[in-house]
Amino acid sequence: MATRRDIRDRPRAPRRPAAPPRHRTGEPQRRPGRTPLRLTARGAILCIVAVSLVSALVASAVEQPAVNGAAFVTVCFVAVLTVRPGDLLTLSVSPPLAYFCGVLVAECLLTLGGGSFARGLAVGLGARLADAAPWLFGGTALLLVLALPRGLMRNVRELGDELNGRRHRRPRRDPS
Repeated sequence: MATRRDIRDRPRAPRRPAAPPRHRTGEPQRRPGRTPLRLTARGAILCIVAVSLVSALVASAVEQPAVNGAAFVTVCFVAVLTVRPGDLLTLSVSPPLAYFCGVLVAECLLTLGGGSFARGLAVGLGARLADAAPWLFGGTALLLVLALPRGLMRNVRELGDELNGRRHRRPRRDPS
């Protein structure tokens, strides 16, 4: 009869590696050992706010408003590629407001210690938004164009179904 010590000291057989996870059709297969970075909509929006804040401060320091706009377009590009597909709808409506929040904080910091805080903030914010308007439109349009093939329309349909009290539609299967 084997004792616990005998069983514990016995060499163990090597374990078989786990079977790779099965992929549903339509999902891209991942390379083994490489996990893609996925953000929630909140995380992506927070990144847009943070980059807008930092780039507004840098643009003021180097006196180049294009730095702020180029950073916004870049962060929109990265955000739409890294956000989870289920959060595309939330992300697609948020960039202008996220930019405004970041720039508002930056202008508050830049206006502190000046003469009239309210007047300085209003003038600085107005000038910054006017300089960045083409960049805002471009970055938001780029985000929408990139979000469409990633599943934005599916999110819109699901929201409509949820608001109308309908069941979720099943995804169409390819006849091939």
